Amino acid sequence: MNYHDYKACIDACLNCAAVCNHCASSCLQEKDVQRMVRCVQLDMECAAVCYTSAQLMSLGSDRAKEQCRMCAELCRACGEECGKHDMVHCRECAEACKRCAEECSRMAA
Repeated sequence: MNYHDYKACIDACLNCAAVCNHCASSCLQEKDVQRMVRCVQLDMECAAVCYTSAQLMSLGSDRAKEQCRMCAELCRACGEECGKHDMVHCRECAEACKRCAEECSRMAA
């Protein structure tokens, strides 16, 4: 498979990473930052794995499917955590994580 075969998943991963970074940064501006620690941690982990997934897919790596499975799992966990919070940035992140998990699950199948 090549870049064009992975395009939808690459786009979902890159979008998710950007939104997760925004969410983490925004969470650190909240009044009760301590309440957001788990969210920030998962945001950062999710962004990292999304970037790695996009990179491996764009390289046509034999490990891309394996990486996408892990990405889908982490996106689901991040989306669940963000879904617990009522801030706009968390809701946006939860949605981006859901879309990315769906794309990565399809790619990993």
